[in-house]
Formats: sequence, C-alpha cells, structure tokens
Amino acid sequence: MSAIINNKYGEIVLDEKVIATLAAESAQESYGIVGLVAQNTKDGLFELLKVGNKTKGVNVTINNNVVDIDLSVMLEFGVRISVVADNIIEKVKYTVEKNTKLKVNSVNIIVQRIRI
Repeated sequence: MSAIINNKYGEIVLDEKVIATLAAESAQESYGIVGLVAQNTKDGLFELLKVGNKTKGVNVTINNNVVDIDLSVMLEFGVRISVVADNIIEKVKYTVEKNTKLKVNSVNIIVQRIRI
C-alpha cells in the first residue's frame, strides 16, 4: 500500500519502497551495524545484502498514512545490542518522519546475526 500526502497543489503518493530505502540508508549509518540481512526462506539461510538489494531486509507497512517498519540486521560482535537497536530506531524514525511528513508508529529491529 502507498501513503498519500495532500497539499494545496495536489497529492503526493509515496510507495513503500521509497520509505524502505530511507529506512535502509539511515540504519546503515548507525554505529555497530554491519548491514541489513535478508532471509532466503527456501533454504533458511541469511545473506548480507549488497548495495543493489539493500531494501530486502526492510519490511514497510502503511495503514492510514501511519508507518510500521521492520529491519532485519547483522550487528558487530562486542556492541551492546539494546543500545545499537535504540540508536537505529531513533535514527530511522527521525529520518522517515522528517523526509516524508508521515507518522512512524513503530520501528522493529530483528537481530538475525552477529559478525565475529
């Protein structure tokens, strides 16, 4: 589903992929994160995403212009998971709300792996 923003000139339609790209880019800037991870459901394997498919580790749901974001991530060994997750949540929420003017209801961090 897409988000629709109305203004005095008309309406702006934002696809989920746009929000997923914003979330992926802002999450990558956080300290302690190695990258986003996509799960190959067929094999049960996890793969670190390359530059071209970085939004596959992001799931965006939009209901009534309210956004919920799930991020599957790989973190660096030795970092405090809760602190890194809190930083990612704050950064993603701020970036998406600032750039789209949509309300972010939740940002969920799913830690899939730790890189040693």
